[in-house]
Amino acid sequence: MKKVLSINSGSSSLKISLFAMPLEKRLAKIMVDYSAEAKQLVTIKLPQKSLVAEHYTEKATPVELALKLLKKYQVIAADQEIAAVGHRIVAGGELFHQSTEITPGMLRKLESINELAPLHNPANVAGIRDAQQLLPNCPQIAVFDTAFHTDLPPENFLYALPMEYYRKYKVRKYGAHGTSHRFVAQQAATMLHRPLNELKLITLHLGSGASMTAIKNGKSCDTSMGFSPLTGLMMSTRSGDVDPSILVYLLKHHAFANMDECMRILNQRSGLLGVSEASSDMREIEREAEIDPQAALAVKMFVKRICDYIGSYWLELGGADALVFTGGIGENDSHLRELVSQRLQCLGVEFQSAQNQRRDLPFDFATAASRARLLVIPTDEELMIARDAYKLITAKQLI
Repeated sequence: MKKVLSINSGSSSLKISLFAMPLEKRLAKIMVDYSAEAKQLVTIKLPQKSLVAEHYTEKATPVELALKLLKKYQVIAADQEIAAVGHRIVAGGELFHQSTEITPGMLRKLESINELAPLHNPANVAGIRDAQQLLPNCPQIAVFDTAFHTDLPPENFLYALPMEYYRKYKVRKYGAHGTSHRFVAQQAATMLHRPLNELKLITLHLGSGASMTAIKNGKSCDTSMGFSPLTGLMMSTRSGDVDPSILVYLLKHHAFANMDECMRILNQRSGLLGVSEASSDMREIEREAEIDPQAALAVKMFVKRICDYIGSYWLELGGADALVFTGGIGENDSHLRELVSQRLQCLGVEFQSAQNQRRDLPFDFATAASRARLLVIPTDEELMIARDAYKLITAKQLI
């Protein structure tokens, strides 16, 4: 048995899980919220124990805090027990097509493409450097969200721009959330008792960030996020698809001062928050929707854009064996799932409203006669990271 640490670094939080591999037993799950400057909220969940929350005011990095907690609660006795560390990286561009060991040269290449995910990659790199310093003799593995989408056909990843921009600047669709889409696709195959390489799936990762992927025979053939994680579906604070002429128009009319402010608005003030003008949290928006027309409009727009992509991917795949809901909204919001499912009846997709209310994930809420199964599957990006890290270091005999 080897202990593998999975690190999922974000711009204001960090998720860490420690697994016993290859048993895939989660020994601890830690969340570090360092959005507040004065203190860090750290929660740790251990098997068969209640969630523990602690506040730290000391100046320590999130990974350092996590290691202290693992020792404090006797999950590990020493850092040396950790055999490998896997890191989630949002954007690998065209440089990285699969999970890989992190070396100094690889890290320099990774930093050269920070622009592809400016809200995420710098935080991912910071997490890597932190772990390298704290665990200097431990193999570090990068697991890329974009890697799952590297097999997209050119007609699906290219933009209708001069080809020079692709050749010179590598402007293309890269997608994101690939670690999550890949995980739930594998879980869907298990639930359906069919090989993944025989399935046609539409996976819906619906959370603060939201994306959808068309998966055929185990491979991503199209995905909603594009050159960056900004485009595609509308999200909590991100705009999703927008006519670029709008941005030029608004810039000319001084709606924002410069392109940096424009990107801040598109990333942080748009989406559900921008339309509802009330909240970026779908739970709050749905509560307000009963009395607030703007909140109701935000929900309708979100549902419509999801269904637009489902229709596109249904044609891309030639039908679907299953739709898979995951992410914070996809897993927990039965009302949203029902609104989406109602619009799919023209495709022969039928759902059971009572079954859709279940809390014991995973489950299928389609009727027996439905042309596609409706699966709700909790994602586990940290487990996917641990699987890749363990597989790679075992193949390379790094442990």
